[in-house]
Amino acid sequence: MSSPVRPGAVRAAALTRQPAFWVVATLLAAGAVRISQITGRFLDVYPVATVTAILLFALLAVPFWLFVSELDFLEREPPSLRVLAFAWGGLVATTVSIPGSTALENLIAKLGSPGLAANWGSALAGPTVEEIAKTLGVVAIVLIARAQVNSVLDGVVYGALVGLGFQIVEDVVFAIGAVAMAGQGDQVQPVVTTFLVRGFLAGIWSHTLFGALAGAGIGYLVVKLDRTRGHRFAMAGLALIGAWASHVLWNSPLFRDGLGDGALALLAVLVFKGLPPLLLILFLVRRAHDQEAAYYVAKLATLRDPELITAAELRVLGSGSRRAAARRHAAAHVGRRGRTAVRRLQRAQARLAVELSRASASTSAPCAEVREHRAALVELGHPEAVEGTRSWRHTASTVGTTAVAIAVLWVALSALGGG
Repeated sequence: MSSPVRPGAVRAAALTRQPAFWVVATLLAAGAVRISQITGRFLDVYPVATVTAILLFALLAVPFWLFVSELDFLEREPPSLRVLAFAWGGLVATTVSIPGSTALENLIAKLGSPGLAANWGSALAGPTVEEIAKTLGVVAIVLIARAQVNSVLDGVVYGALVGLGFQIVEDVVFAIGAVAMAGQGDQVQPVVTTFLVRGFLAGIWSHTLFGALAGAGIGYLVVKLDRTRGHRFAMAGLALIGAWASHVLWNSPLFRDGLGDGALALLAVLVFKGLPPLLLILFLVRRAHDQEAAYYVAKLATLRDPELITAAELRVLGSGSRRAAARRHAAAHVGRRGRTAVRRLQRAQARLAVELSRASASTSAPCAEVREHRAALVELGHPEAVEGTRSWRHTASTVGTTAVAIAVLWVALSALGGG
């Protein structure tokens, strides 16, 4: 198993000295102008629907953003680069894909037939242009901040955020297109329907997922230096093809008429098209997370100082579920302040692990931070950030949350597909 590449700090001055930075900045500016023009036209014709669409999909982006940002707990990506990834997807990839997909669909109609273009045009043209445009966003981050892509998981995070930016902007465009097709003026009902279909139902395994898969390939290409160049490029290409194939399946006319009437039939189509890439990316994320966690936990283990991290905390820090269990245990033991104190201690320990991985970095500041949060926990009477035994309350909460999620999904599917 190869260890992650040692991360480096992001310095604005260093970034601006990169020629790629100014190329990316120019592309972002051009994309912003184009999206502003499109939004302006929408606001002129459908002001209420446009504002509603922007608000709904912006709210949808928040939980996705928080979830993706938390994937790499131990070595979180800098906020500036996360914003850059999101902006590339929303401003650059979308403005390239709109004319590019149309041109490719026209080419399919000319080289094939109008019928082929009508049935398979969006399934072939869209993924081909869009997945390349989104993947170039991760490549851009590598070119301007190579030190920040130090594991496959980093590629997943940046790729997912590029996909998220693309998804949100594209969904707003589709929502206003639905308003125009309805032909009933400035109405919000088509916007809400689009939000349910493209945001709520398809958001789990749409562009964010495709972008994560392609981003994993770029991460592999960059960090797996123990493999040959040809092997790394082949794996990156395979990941891009996987993202493209998943997107093709999602856009394909297969089961366009569903598997019958009702919510179960619609759910079956969504699962058939979306579950394979979802399971694949979950496997990749888990594998990449475990490799990165093993690397950083090993760095912390060399300290042999229980005031900085205990043996039990080493085990907890390497697992997302155990970190969450430790926070719940603290909350049950000493209340909300205990949960907050454990979270802060875990964050500080993660930052210390990253600093330990940098050969030239000083660890005095992160060590002092860890000791400060340890003292806060001791004061609360909960000196160690460890998981407790699984309680019936947690089990009941999990079951209840799952039941509510299924109920909400069922209502949405029934409203769209009949129940």
